[in-house]
Amino acid sequence: MIEAWAIVLAAVLLDLLFGDPRWLPHPVVAIGKLIAVLEKLLRRLVTNERVGGVLLLLLVVGITAGAAWSLVNGAALIHPVAGAVVSAILGWTCLAARSLHGESRLVADALMKGDLPEARRYLSYIVGRDTAELPEPEIWRGAVETVAENTSDGVIAPLLFLMVGGAPLALAYKAVNTLDSMVGYKNERYLRFGWAAARFDDLANLAPARLTGLLMALAASLVGLSGINAWRIMLRDGRNHSSPNSGIPEAAAAGALGVRLGGTNVYFGKPVAKPTIGDPLNPLDSAAWRGAVRLMYGAEGLLLLGWGAIALRGVTAP
Repeated sequence: MIEAWAIVLAAVLLDLLFGDPRWLPHPVVAIGKLIAVLEKLLRRLVTNERVGGVLLLLLVVGITAGAAWSLVNGAALIHPVAGAVVSAILGWTCLAARSLHGESRLVADALMKGDLPEARRYLSYIVGRDTAELPEPEIWRGAVETVAENTSDGVIAPLLFLMVGGAPLALAYKAVNTLDSMVGYKNERYLRFGWAAARFDDLANLAPARLTGLLMALAASLVGLSGINAWRIMLRDGRNHSSPNSGIPEAAAAGALGVRLGGTNVYFGKPVAKPTIGDPLNPLDSAAWRGAVRLMYGAEGLLLLGWGAIALRGVTAP
């Protein structure tokens, strides 16, 4: 077990040091191409859209996990160290802490320079809402919400699956995420075909989202935020979201930071009112964004240390 923890630690360190370099071929790109090809094929071969969507989910997740398993075990046949290196590199590609920090920092830096058009442009890369007319507080809200929500599906969830099932399970999780982002829409084209992907993504994130909220509440006091308020708001407002999972980490972050998240967003020119999360004790500004980033790293660190302690105990136990 200590060897598995060392692989996970290496993956985390690679992510923290290098993030998502453009020169490195990313598995998610390959997964996206696979989804596009299989969607066209299944739409031609399967008349029932729900059945086609289930087959798409099974094929994409199975092929992704199988490819990762083959790479890791093929390398291990050459040498055990080679297998560990490949596993660590694949695990690295599943983690997004540094990328999340860096992409949200572009928004924050533009805001701190007073360049609202540039901040809106950078925010549009990481959120689905319309950003062209957003005032400064709403841009900060978008940045904070992005960091809070993606702490779960971009950091804690893939790290958890990497710990439990190695690179194959972590990449299977990324395949589910990618499927949801490509076909999990509630529109005419994907309402039935993308149903399985959307529901399975909810299921895959059920435990990680709640673990993320727990870790955020525990980490809050360690990074200079309010742990008590994180617990309070998470319990009070964790369900104030259209997603059964996203509201949990957002509520924990809102409570820790003492800010209000949620509210009305505009999508394709149409305002969509959403419940609010948290209380406006503090403004949405650079301090809130920095606090959200510290909370993300704090939650990741706690999970890594906790699993390391379990691995070490397994080694030292009689």
